Amino acid sequence: MENAADDTELSFHRSGCRLASASQAPLYSLLERLHAVLTGPFDRQTIWQLHRQINQQAALIREADIALAGAEIFERASVAASMGTWRCELPSEQLTWSGGTYDLFGFHRSHGLVRGDILRTYSEESLARLQKVRSDAIETGSGFKLDAEIQGPDIGKRWIRIFATVERQNGEPIRLFGIKQDITEERTVFEHMRHLAEHDVMTGLANRTQFQVQLAKICGPSGSGGALMLIDLDEFKEINDTLGHGAGDECLIEFTRRLSTICQCADLIARIGGDEFAVLFSPATDRHTIERVAQRLVDAAKAPMNYSGSVFNVSASVGVAFAEGETPTALFTKADHALYAAKAIGGDAFQG
Repeated sequence: MENAADDTELSFHRSGCRLASASQAPLYSLLERLHAVLTGPFDRQTIWQLHRQINQQAALIREADIALAGAEIFERASVAASMGTWRCELPSEQLTWSGGTYDLFGFHRSHGLVRGDILRTYSEESLARLQKVRSDAIETGSGFKLDAEIQGPDIGKRWIRIFATVERQNGEPIRLFGIKQDITEERTVFEHMRHLAEHDVMTGLANRTQFQVQLAKICGPSGSGGALMLIDLDEFKEINDTLGHGAGDECLIEFTRRLSTICQCADLIARIGGDEFAVLFSPATDRHTIERVAQRLVDAAKAPMNYSGSVFNVSASVGVAFAEGETPTALFTKADHALYAAKAIGGDAFQG
């Protein structure tokens, strides 16, 4: 087990410790000389030298106090900012943390720092990335910045940002040091904004932008292959016109529930228009399964829906197209033709 060192890890904090030691060392000699002057004959030169030495000693003590006070202020500010300093000696892997770093990981400050225990707090993906960038940094001597996910019984899931610098001596790495900062709130806001950019607000499904990105991945010579299913609700306009947009919204939300339940084998489900939906399947899903899903969607759409005491029904038309090296536009056009073929026979059916 590697014992945690004192929290005075910052350079000016260490300077404060050195100043404190420097101020103590000559103090005993100063007291001895002062005693000799007071008990001996009057000597103006000796008294002047003592006065100068006392002033120098006082200056050292003031510098030490300032350095230690600055380190304490930095430590308090670091904790308030949810960040802390860290150091890892190489090759021993001995760790030193400031108090703020203990708080980030939910460890008590008296907790012995065992690197294996700390690594187990990282998610599998974050740990793999951390080990890669750390190894590269030690090999090349360059620092790194990494966002990583950690988890613990006292902190739950948390995102931290790690800044690291490599210190070398005679060309050999001797230590890693830097700062770790809590970015959980920043990450939450980022994920929320990304979700809004990629998903439909009403239904929570992927939006047309995200659909286009995923469609491109299954198309073309380098695409993965798969299938595209397009769905359109047949009587949706009449619901809006007769029962109002509130009923129309409830219709879309309820159909989304049914669509999500039936298409659990799909890679992506998206709302790409008012009452238009798209579903992408990977090549792992065979044609028979996709056609069975299409028929189940047609059947599920017909189940009665309720809104403010009114019961109403809709039906769905479904078009299916299988990727065969086409461009995204060509595959979409092929599925769209199948969809309108289903509508041409009266809707409430699928074609493919």
